[in-house]
This record gives sequence, structure tokens and C-alpha cells, in this order.
Amino acid sequence: MATRYSPTIRRRRLSVELRRIRLTAGKTGEEVALAAGLSKSTYSNIESGVKKRPRIREVRAVLDACGVPPGKEYDEILNLCRQALDRGWWSRYRDVLAGRYVGFETEARVISTWQPLVLPGLLQTRGYMRVTAQSCLSGPQDIRRFTDARLTRQRILDEEDPPLLWAVFDEGALLRLRDHPEVLEEQVRHIVEMAARPNITVQMTLADRLNPGSGGPFVIMDFPDTIDPTVVYLETATDGIYLEEPDEVARYRNLAEHLRLVALRPGETIDHLRENHLEGRSVRCGRP
Repeated sequence: MATRYSPTIRRRRLSVELRRIRLTAGKTGEEVALAAGLSKSTYSNIESGVKKRPRIREVRAVLDACGVPPGKEYDEILNLCRQALDRGWWSRYRDVLAGRYVGFETEARVISTWQPLVLPGLLQTRGYMRVTAQSCLSGPQDIRRFTDARLTRQRILDEEDPPLLWAVFDEGALLRLRDHPEVLEEQVRHIVEMAARPNITVQMTLADRLNPGSGGPFVIMDFPDTIDPTVVYLETATDGIYLEEPDEVARYRNLAEHLRLVALRPGETIDHLRENHLEGRSVRCGRP
């Protein structure tokens, strides 16, 4: 079980538990809302998760309305509500981070990511973050906040029980650093070092080869508790799209497997990085 916990995950789990309790009681949402003294919209928002920070008294009223007796289950659900009311560290960076995504990432047990344009965020160096932010014409203050937030995200990889990270990226993300040779070398060395960790697997697709990942980047996040369904994250200009339906998750798992098959194997990836992007050799595409 992960030692990390995220208010985002606890809020989603609270919704699942409240729906389960209502169905077990054989009640409709309208019946529970009436018995709990809540409006239908308020109760609906609590159960669906639209209301991100439900009050303790509201959840207690729902439990009472569903006939849940005082005891372990009652207390555990109220504790879920209390944890959902916490604010994660990422709330301080809501202007530069997709808060909901980081909330999921914080508690994920396995993170599988495909990045065709940039390097995976958990493997980026400060220098890489800086030059990519500058390319977006960000100001100095925004760049500082952006890099500080991303470096804080990466701390999950240094914890006692870190998540398993399987990162696949395209070589083009490195080729774009040709005008920043020092950043390129630092970044490649960092990837090689991180890939030596037992919980991190890195693979790379070659820039001069077609692959099945042209549809865009995605991240699959699996969680330690079976009550928490897998989430697929698709990045957008805002907070992104989150997919949880089993058929949608299966589609992206299949895509991830295909990408792993067409990419260089983990050992080949490291050899290719060393031979083509380090040791003063010229940057080129193709197999070594």
C-alpha cells in the first residue's frame, strides 16, 4: 500500500463509497437528499464528485439517511471526507500545474507515459524545464514557478516506496535540444542515471521511424487499492481529459504495449543515448 495519499483520490473514493451505500440501502438519490435535508443538486454533486470539498456534516447526514450505523464503516467514510478536504501541495501552483493530474500522480502505484514531443515530466532536468518554458515565451517568474512545481512533483521518485515508472518518449524530444548542447548532455545523463533505478524503465522510439503514438501523449495511472479505478490522462491546453471507462483504458493499454514493442528495448535505449547523444558524438537519427 502506498504511503502517499492524495485528496484527489480520496475525493473520488468518497464518491464511490457514498454511491455504494445508497444502492445498498435501496434508495434513490432524491430519497437520500430529502432524508438528509439536502437539495437534490447538492446531493448529486456530492455523490458524483462535482462538489470537490463536501462538508463533514453533509456526509454525516447522507450516512444517517442511508441507515449506516455508527461504527467502523461510518468512521472510515467520515475520515475519507476529512482527507478529501485537505489541500495538496500542488494547490500552491495551480497557475502552472494541472492540479487534478498531480493529485492522481501523487498516489499512483504504476505510471505509464508516452511522450512524442517532450520528455516525460518526471525525468526532466531543471535546465530542460527552463529552455522549454522559455520556448513558450514565459516570463522569468513563471519559469521559476514552473520549474519549482515540476521538481517538487519529481520527489515521489525519491520516496521509500516510489511508484513504478515506465516512460516511453520519442528521440525528437532530444533532437530539439541541438541548440542547447549543455542542456542536452545534462538531460541525457540524467535519463541514463534514472533508468538505472529498479522502479524506472525508459524506452525511446527513433525519430526517423513511424510509430503508433502519433495521436498524442498520454499517461496511464494505476493505483494500489483496487477500489480506485485506473485513470488515463490526455493532456490539453487546460487541465486535460481523464478517462476511466474500462474500454477506454484497455484501448490505451493496448497502445502502450504497441509502443513498447516498436521502441528500442530498455538496454538498447541506454546504449543509443550514450552512443548518439553523449561523449561528444554528433546527434543523428537511426539505429546505432
